[in-house]
Amino acid sequence: MAAPASAGAGTAQFRSPEDALKQGIGAYAGGYYEMAIPALEVAAAKNLFLARYYLARIYADNQSAHTDHAKAFILYQQIANDYADVDPDDDRRAPFVAKALTALAGYVRRGLPELGVRPNAERAAEYLHHAAIFFNDEDAQFELAKLQLHGDGVPSDVASGKHWLSILSQKGHAGAQAFLADLYWRGMFMDKDPIRALALISVATKNAPGSERVWIEDIYQNIYCGASTGVRKQVGGMVAEWDNRYGRKPPGEANSPFDSLSMRPARACANGEVVPLDFGPSANMAPLIAEDASKPEPATRQVTGPAMGFTHGGTVGGPDLRHWRSDTGTSSLRSERDPLRDVGAPDHTGPGR
Repeated sequence: MAAPASAGAGTAQFRSPEDALKQGIGAYAGGYYEMAIPALEVAAAKNLFLARYYLARIYADNQSAHTDHAKAFILYQQIANDYADVDPDDDRRAPFVAKALTALAGYVRRGLPELGVRPNAERAAEYLHHAAIFFNDEDAQFELAKLQLHGDGVPSDVASGKHWLSILSQKGHAGAQAFLADLYWRGMFMDKDPIRALALISVATKNAPGSERVWIEDIYQNIYCGASTGVRKQVGGMVAEWDNRYGRKPPGEANSPFDSLSMRPARACANGEVVPLDFGPSANMAPLIAEDASKPEPATRQVTGPAMGFTHGGTVGGPDLRHWRSDTGTSSLRSERDPLRDVGAPDHTGPGR
């Protein structure tokens, strides 16, 4: 659904639909949704792809005064229906289609009563799997890894879930880093390791995108406040080295002259101790996931691509998930399967959420 342009004269405000799109995206980037919506509506009425995508983003934003999940769902569904098979390598729309599929999976998994959409875990899994495998989208891969660990409506595959959390963490995915740190802290699916937990969550906190900061900083506060003085001292220089290797600033902040950490709300432990969001000023580098010879390593397929470091003590050459094929999938949304198999869709954005 392309939302109708408001005040029929809206087109007169812009030289062309392309000009409307440019102004709409600019207003969106600046957080001026009330200015972005009319411009994007004009562009969407002319079927400009990015107009629909950014309108959906605005309507899906729970922090916005313009939240309308029904409109967001319809726009995301249109994108999925029309563009799910665009070339993932050569079509510039591909990354946006992947994000739309991932967002749509969340709606389908939870259901949307205002549109009569009932929860459908199987269909949601198809959307999410397509985004993760065909489009090689990291956020979708992250959600699939969490589902494999928990067996949330799907068969559990702990080895593969840990494998992909490690790969994503080494690539700098802040959500995967925070989730993995929480698992280390609580000793879930792996041996409890407070040192790795604090080092990894410290990296994630420094590099978390704005939309993920609240739950990531919640985990950081819990781990930092619960860590002993000895653990904090051992982590020390480890944080700086891990941040150098695994830190990845969000695109909009990579070259920012401002220190985003200093602009975030202050946090404190129950005893009143201030929680430093920029922790750490030396330990030897340790793998993100310690080697465990008693458990088989998930199967991966080596393809040409950038190395992504080590996991379970072994080197993993960057696997392009699109090269994995399913022997049962026939439709575009039931295609390639690899270590992330038989999985469903996400229903939370962080550990325990």
